[in-house]
Amino acid sequence: MLLRRCKIEKVARKGSSILKLLAPVVLGLLFVTPTVRAEVEQNCRFVPARAEREACYQRQEAALAEKRKQAAARDAAMTSSSPEQMSADDAALRNTLRSICRGC
Repeated sequence: MLLRRCKIEKVARKGSSILKLLAPVVLGLLFVTPTVRAEVEQNCRFVPARAEREACYQRQEAALAEKRKQAAARDAAMTSSSPEQMSADDAALRNTLRSICRGC
């Protein structure tokens, strides 16, 4: 009985020490994440000066155009495999599987 109680207390102490280490990290992430998001998503509507507001809109458009260009390039890179290249890859895979499993 006494031995069981000691083990339970040790486990409880370990859990609380882990919680003590983990709590500041979680709280730090909660405070840092919204500030980073606020810097990324600037709302240009609320900029009072017209010239600054238009500059803000232009910066957002440029950033959006760059994201779209990167996404298009990434999609093109993924689909750029020609049918000949795909058939060559299939043949290489087939040969590899044939050498592993001869009865298949």
